[in-house]
Amino acid sequence: MATQQRQGACSWLASIVAAVAVPIGAWAQAPAEAPTAATATKRPKICLVLSGGGARGAAHVGVIKVLEEYRVPIHCVAGTSMGALVGGAFASGMTVPEMEKVTDDITVEKLFKERPPRQDLSMRRKADDYRNYVGPEIGTGADAAVLTKGLVTGVQLETVLRKLSRVQGYVRFDDLPIQYRAVATDLVTGKAVVFSEGDLANVMRASMSVPGAVAPAEYAGMTLVDGMLTSNLPVDAARAMGADIVIAVNVGTPLLKREQLNSILGVANQMLSILTEQNVQASLASLKSTDILISPDLGDYSTGDFDNLAKITPLGEVAARKVADQLAQLSMPPAEYAALRQRQRVGTVPDIKPVDEIRFSQLTRVNPATAQAVMETTVGAPLVQSQLDADMRRLYGTGDFEHVNYRILDEPGKRVLVVDAVEKAWGPNYLRAGIGLSSDFSGSARFNVIASHRMTWLNPLGAELRSDVQLGFNNALRIEFYQPLDVRGRYFIAPRLAIGEDQVDLYRGDERIAIYDIASRNAGLDVGVQFDQYGELRLGVLGGTVIPKLSTGSLVLPSDEKFAQGGISIRLRMDQLDSANFPRAGWATELGVYSSMTDLGADDPYTKWRLGATGAYSFGEDTVQVSLAAGGKIGSNPLPAYDQFEWGGFLRQSGFATGQLVGARLQYGQLAYYHRLVRGGLFDGAFGGVSLEAGQYGQPLVQGNPSGFQKSLALFIGSDSAVGPVYFGYGKAASGPGTFYFHLGRPL
Repeated sequence: MATQQRQGACSWLASIVAAVAVPIGAWAQAPAEAPTAATATKRPKICLVLSGGGARGAAHVGVIKVLEEYRVPIHCVAGTSMGALVGGAFASGMTVPEMEKVTDDITVEKLFKERPPRQDLSMRRKADDYRNYVGPEIGTGADAAVLTKGLVTGVQLETVLRKLSRVQGYVRFDDLPIQYRAVATDLVTGKAVVFSEGDLANVMRASMSVPGAVAPAEYAGMTLVDGMLTSNLPVDAARAMGADIVIAVNVGTPLLKREQLNSILGVANQMLSILTEQNVQASLASLKSTDILISPDLGDYSTGDFDNLAKITPLGEVAARKVADQLAQLSMPPAEYAALRQRQRVGTVPDIKPVDEIRFSQLTRVNPATAQAVMETTVGAPLVQSQLDADMRRLYGTGDFEHVNYRILDEPGKRVLVVDAVEKAWGPNYLRAGIGLSSDFSGSARFNVIASHRMTWLNPLGAELRSDVQLGFNNALRIEFYQPLDVRGRYFIAPRLAIGEDQVDLYRGDERIAIYDIASRNAGLDVGVQFDQYGELRLGVLGGTVIPKLSTGSLVLPSDEKFAQGGISIRLRMDQLDSANFPRAGWATELGVYSSMTDLGADDPYTKWRLGATGAYSFGEDTVQVSLAAGGKIGSNPLPAYDQFEWGGFLRQSGFATGQLVGARLQYGQLAYYHRLVRGGLFDGAFGGVSLEAGQYGQPLVQGNPSGFQKSLALFIGSDSAVGPVYFGYGKAASGPGTFYFHLGRPL
């Protein structure tokens, strides 16, 4: 590696990948006759220089297509950011069908959603999805609160980059099918870094780490960001490779106009563009009369126009054809060019040789044995690319790392898989906050503020102390000390404490007749087992008190009477939904049984069971979801008034008020259909749907309250937004009035 150069043009993460999603095209039909200059005995060394530019980089694809058409031999490639990605795929010998196969499945959504597929998360991280946290996770160290280094870490991006590279592992870039260089910027020194060797995917990742958007890449002891800051059009890198002729493609973003500088984001983008434009102009000034400059006219397309890649690509073709006469002077005879391209497309055999050691570098808090237990790749087994990528996503999904990557080292006598797992600089303690709001526009509104604090890795087995606070309609403080019993975390114990006060509205028919505040204090101890990312089983013992207190209305239940609790519980949770808010695939179920026992201090002996299940299946943009819920007593002892089922409300027997149906027996089924109206970028998008609901309710707490078989219908639109899921709907019960609903956060 040698350090040099400068850079320019804002390259936005998802555009990086999206630009490649447009086919590079065939090498086919070229001019019938090759010019005399192209048949000279000694041919010039031609280097293709590709600039950064985000989604505008799709034009690179169009340019390459025309170069193939005119049979222009490319002997070396230098690129920055988006140009490094397209150039790296091209230089490593990837064919057009291969690139299409990889990129057909690429979406902006997949790149920006840093977590692995939800099905692969641990159950503890999945549980967070059912609470409406807003904003980033904040580190709460001893010195000060710390935020993340970028909006995304690039973990998902690296998976894509490895698929786009035909060459895996550490290589000299002079040994690639086409000589290659990529440019990044050293964030510490402010100088350009021109890579001439390394792991190709990692180098491309470093070259496109847009400051503030993508977390810097830690590579070879350097902290690297996007090469646009120092050399966005790396002509000098091409000269250093011995280029006689440079074909430079500049797709950088022009400076914003005065009227566009109306926000902090606009000003920040302009600052980056100014830095970029300065080094681009210096590169342009270094071009010789024999060089070729291609500057596609990309109009108002921005670095973030990921949905218009198919429209941007042909603009690269148009620009390249404007210099067709110059390209024709470089054309090779058909047979000679075909032979060259055949050599440059020589297939590489996947490196599947087993490793003798899996090594984690620079871990100070996380137990390496625990981290390795997350992986499916093992010592002595053949390496599988897709499995390694999944391992990296699962490691990142544990919540302990700000970045994960891997590399292969061949040391004397052994082969080592090195996992570069960078622990969160803002850890190991974390704070998250959120809100929840619901209203039925008829006087019933609920608002809660929530916060969660986690202290992680309190010992080598990964003990965690978690505190959750909720204030508003329902008040609660819950503290749990979670202690794994082995390095894999399969078995655990979890002592816990909970203090709460819940408001319960009691109805007679559609009239609210009383409001009770149910105060509770309890402590418990759970022992359990984790079924990897699939589920969790807990067996626990609990003791405490419940005190119902009449807040307003008629005296329906005893007020200010203390009821002692004591019993054992068992709870099984399985969760393989792809989304907690708008699932499009997967399933989840929960079964719980609580046995209140006088031998453990309870005033009321009874046994209560509850079951819930959800499954979703999608075809295209349409989804069908089926949900079931049921509960009741086991044995002859009735459920006490303070521990009955609350049901009713939006998507839980719509048309009724939230919690209107209170009773000792519950049977409920829902069939929902929703259509994705708008695809999201960072989020799932917007949906519109209908819900058909039916329930059977027995032994209502308040005589005269609805019981027996109930039917409901709901219409709704919803969106997974930056502040959590948002729903607006209308529900109509067959036996009651219709009601409008609004929810910020998951329906209660």
